[in-house]
Amino acid sequence: MSRNDRVYIVDDDDASREAVESLVGEMNVASESYGSAEEFLKDYQGERPGCLVTDVRMLRMSGLELQEELKNRGCTLSVVVLTGFAETPVVVRAIQNGAVTLLEKPCSNYELWDAIRAGLAADAENYEKEQHLERLRNRLDRLTPAEKKVLDRIIGGQANKAIAANLGISTRTVEVRRQQIFSKLEADSVAQLVHLVIEAGQSA
Repeated sequence: MSRNDRVYIVDDDDASREAVESLVGEMNVASESYGSAEEFLKDYQGERPGCLVTDVRMLRMSGLELQEELKNRGCTLSVVVLTGFAETPVVVRAIQNGAVTLLEKPCSNYELWDAIRAGLAADAENYEKEQHLERLRNRLDRLTPAEKKVLDRIIGGQANKAIAANLGISTRTVEVRRQQIFSKLEADSVAQLVHLVIEAGQSA
């Protein structure tokens, strides 16, 4: 766990919410508490890494609906689900929505502690991966349309002369654009270029 970790507690039961908040405090992790999913969604600005601990049954939006709303927003924040009624459909829905785990109330402090630690660790890893992919995509976005055309052909295995003939430009122009591509993408080889484009998950 790092000093930037934060646990978000969403539960409309004051006693339950305060118990989780107290446990998180013992873990020396920062926390924020909310009495409803709506309140959390209104306040949450996407800070990461973190872990959301939410109850399933709440008066308005449920914990499962909160999970789904975060998913719809493209947020992959780790989620630990608590419930006093661990019916199979609830468990399945929570896991399908990407919950780290579902714990049945009352759970021990050790169970919840371990679940939160796992959630924070998973979210830190996911967040770093997302940041890495964002950096790769930003590099690709720096390429001009003309450079992207050359990149497409480089990773397609074409030599400079073939690229020049295909695009109707000089070999020297291809060489210049090739140098710019390697510089902007911070790559040292064609293999790195191919790996970067694949990892970024988008066509140059």
